[in-house]
Amino acid sequence: MPEKNNEIFSYTEKGKRKEKKEMKKEMRKASGKRPVWKNILLCFLVVLFLAAGIGMIYYYQILGNIGFRAINEKNDYSNSKLRISSDIKKDGEQTLDLFDGTLLNDPKILNILIFGEDSGAGSDTQYGRSDTMIMVSIDNRHKQVKMTSFMRDMLVNIPYYYDAGNEYGMDKLNAAYRLGGAELAVQTLEANFGVDIDRYAIVNFKSFKSIIDALNGIDIKLTQDEIDYINWQTYINNQSSERYEIKDKPGLVHLNGRQALWYARDRGYQEDEHPEFVISGNDFDRTSRQRNLMRTLMSRFKNASFTEIVKVVAEIGPMLTTNLKKDEITTLVANAPTYLSYGISEFRLPTGDCYKYSWFKKTPDALAQSVLEITDIQTLRTQLAKFVFGEDAVVSNNSEIETDPSTEPPTYTGFSDTSGVSEAMNATEEETD
Repeated sequence: MPEKNNEIFSYTEKGKRKEKKEMKKEMRKASGKRPVWKNILLCFLVVLFLAAGIGMIYYYQILGNIGFRAINEKNDYSNSKLRISSDIKKDGEQTLDLFDGTLLNDPKILNILIFGEDSGAGSDTQYGRSDTMIMVSIDNRHKQVKMTSFMRDMLVNIPYYYDAGNEYGMDKLNAAYRLGGAELAVQTLEANFGVDIDRYAIVNFKSFKSIIDALNGIDIKLTQDEIDYINWQTYINNQSSERYEIKDKPGLVHLNGRQALWYARDRGYQEDEHPEFVISGNDFDRTSRQRNLMRTLMSRFKNASFTEIVKVVAEIGPMLTTNLKKDEITTLVANAPTYLSYGISEFRLPTGDCYKYSWFKKTPDALAQSVLEITDIQTLRTQLAKFVFGEDAVVSNNSEIETDPSTEPPTYTGFSDTSGVSEAMNATEEETD
């Protein structure tokens, strides 16, 4: 076979093609031009980086639309300097002491308090009312998302003072939000139950409807009573001209935002002006429905992509107020697929063995209000701590500690099992939604 660089080879067809190719290469070098494939790659990279840059700008515009409101954290609930102390076991698990006056905290568990705010015509303060308080705990230690409902009618000690210098003192839990918004409500829950609440988020009831509608509605399992209640409320409130807007049978029903809000507010119905319509229920049932709605929403997004989650954040962001910072929201969004794969568990305070129905007057001249009077604050604190942080994480001996919540300042002690939680409640309430 002739050599590739000899004269005979240069006159073959193969040799001519090689010479032509080398000549083109020399010409490109002389002209300084890059090969076509390099130009295509460079254009692709430029477009990619531009798209990424525009995407980041768009994403930060989304975050800028979310209402940010910091809160002033006051941690002197027991009128003594709190000590930050938590021991780490040899296996890496955290031990949290209910007896040292420290708010319980685990760096692997994020507690976010969700408020459902009603700022409608019945609201008499700048903060409106919050009959919905659910703490969502993202537990990266045990791979769980935990939801805790705090009943609005619990009689608690609201810490701190009015501007005039008077103590807030004992009142219903939802009074804390009415008096001081998210800040005072967070401080009240921390002071009474000893768990550190890391962040909060407020969803206005009107915004809630828009959020569900932005998701094109939601499918949720309903009983016949729940269907009847939603139909009745939409009809008597002139939100639908049809008496029976939902015609589905009990089971999985598709709800729009307005209907989903009535589901979340359903605690039965019995009014003197409409004796023809009665639905049994209570506030314990309502908190259960609210957790079920949140569980359903979370399940819906289990298989959502990052792009889909960002789209939802873009739609609902302007409807939220929170003290989550931009980088924290970014972390939550980026890790949402992981969190949504976690198991979901639920809890509610007070539990059935730690309260009684009672009447309360804020002042001697005030009307008496029906309340859930806490009879064992120590047990409630420990039930909550063990649910949020784990059975083995909490120091559990309180045999020498007794506290009367009506006379003593809040402390952080107590122990009990979390089993036997009852959702039963038969007393009627003299409050409107």
